[in-house]
Amino acid sequence: MKKIIILLSIFFLSGCATIVNDANVPVTLSFADGSEGTCKLSNKRGSWSANLPETVMIRRSDDALRYDCKTNAGKTGFGSIPSEMEGGKLAASVFFWDLGITDSITDKHRTYTASFVIPVK
Repeated sequence: MKKIIILLSIFFLSGCATIVNDANVPVTLSFADGSEGTCKLSNKRGSWSANLPETVMIRRSDDALRYDCKTNAGKTGFGSIPSEMEGGKLAASVFFWDLGITDSITDKHRTYTASFVIPVK
């Protein structure tokens, strides 16, 4: 009986513990001067177009979200939004034996800021 309990414990505690986040994260973008315009967004997981102000579903990635924008008045703005790590969920993944390997492949432990204001010139 002890052997069965030990084997079952090892079986249940050694399974993969991937994070169950959605692959995409919503990012609300707007221009600093309140104007409207368009943006091209990209990271290593994909590229998107947006008519600002808008909330865009962006694929999680460990690299920065690059943006290249132009307002309807002709002003431009370009730069990047850094990717951040959701620490608590990665710690749970490490605790359950997969050491975060699965999540580092899928980038589901990464996120972007929920709201970002793009400076324009």
